[in-house]
Amino acid sequence: MSVPLDKVVGSAAEAVADIRSGSQIAVGGFGLAGIPWFLIEALLEQGADELEIVSNNCGVDGAGLGLLLEARRIRRVIASYVGENKEFARQYLSGELEVELTPQGTLAERMRAGGAGIGAFFTPTGVGTAVAEGGLPWRYHPDGSIAMASSPKEVRSFHGREMVLEESIVADVALVRAAVADRHGNLRFNKSAQNFNPAVAMSGRLTIVEAERVVEAGEIAPDDVHVPGVFVNRVVELTPEQATCKQIEKATTTPRPKGN
Repeated sequence: MSVPLDKVVGSAAEAVADIRSGSQIAVGGFGLAGIPWFLIEALLEQGADELEIVSNNCGVDGAGLGLLLEARRIRRVIASYVGENKEFARQYLSGELEVELTPQGTLAERMRAGGAGIGAFFTPTGVGTAVAEGGLPWRYHPDGSIAMASSPKEVRSFHGREMVLEESIVADVALVRAAVADRHGNLRFNKSAQNFNPAVAMSGRLTIVEAERVVEAGEIAPDDVHVPGVFVNRVVELTPEQATCKQIEKATTTPRPKGN
């Protein structure tokens, strides 16, 4: 695929227009922090279905990837956490959705390794559990019995410690949100929104970024680049209003003392 030097495209709709049904799509973010809100919405409007999503979680009910889930556009999910999405749990337990649960650090490393050209790696995480020994339910029958389960993985000893073999992930498409991008695709993230985004950006054969601000090449100092532009194919510049769209899942506050 030829990549132009200026990677900025006109809209989120244009950026996702050629994503095909059945694609494996890695999506950045953690909960709702740092998720590519507008690329997800554009993909919803675009219509691709039978998608396999790779993400820490699948959004929440009514927001983020939860929108694609509710529209029955997702066939399979590779994730670490599902507890904030009731529809996700319902589809999984009723046999409508295939789910591969993966330890969180392992998931991040599977994507990072894919971007680094590493086919697989050994990790101690999951040894002695169903992660390594197999039997994790990937899909249920409607009656609650297991329709598909994970297979055992290779376990070997390194430096006196047992480790399990995990395959890397190279997704068809990666969707990412960045605080700043330059026209060459170099990215900088803001605080906790960095989360899974760098690993996701590396993992995609086609990486699409929505950026809160786009600057000219050279305006991001080299030491401030979190993901180099070599991993990025398309950049969408958000409007100021879109850039401030940052919902959170839960808010816990302490009442202000009287008189303050």
